[in-house]
Amino acid sequence: MADEENKFFEDFEIGESYMTAARTITETDVVMHAMHSGDWQPHHTNEEFAKTQPFKTRLAHGNMTFCISTGLIFQSESQNPNVMAYGYNKIRYPNPVFPGDTIKVEVKITEKNDHPKRPTHGIIIQTETTTNQRDETVAYVEHALYVTRRTPSS
Repeated sequence: MADEENKFFEDFEIGESYMTAARTITETDVVMHAMHSGDWQPHHTNEEFAKTQPFKTRLAHGNMTFCISTGLIFQSESQNPNVMAYGYNKIRYPNPVFPGDTIKVEVKITEKNDHPKRPTHGIIIQTETTTNQRDETVAYVEHALYVTRRTPSS
């Protein structure tokens, strides 16, 4: 198989997978994400309010969990100039992330398809399942990737 920097559409195999390194979500992460996004909802940033809510403490932002998960993926693999994000078919947050939780991501190739208009590229779908230290799924993403072909399809 080609080295990671030069991996083409043909090199990806359905079912291949890997696990990223883990990372602990910090208080600073939550505050910085609130600052960047403008999302100061009290269930993220007000502990006294959060005590009155179902989880009894502040929650990390779902989209922050998604962003950090994406960063873990990029830190786990070489940069590949043949792959670009095409979009996301599904993003779900089935369980909350709390400051102090440690997350990691399992990445698995689940589909490979020809691009409908560009024979020089294909579309790969990879599922990205983020879990916490209790092995609870905290984020699930179906990530569509636009990938250069080594040989154009006919």
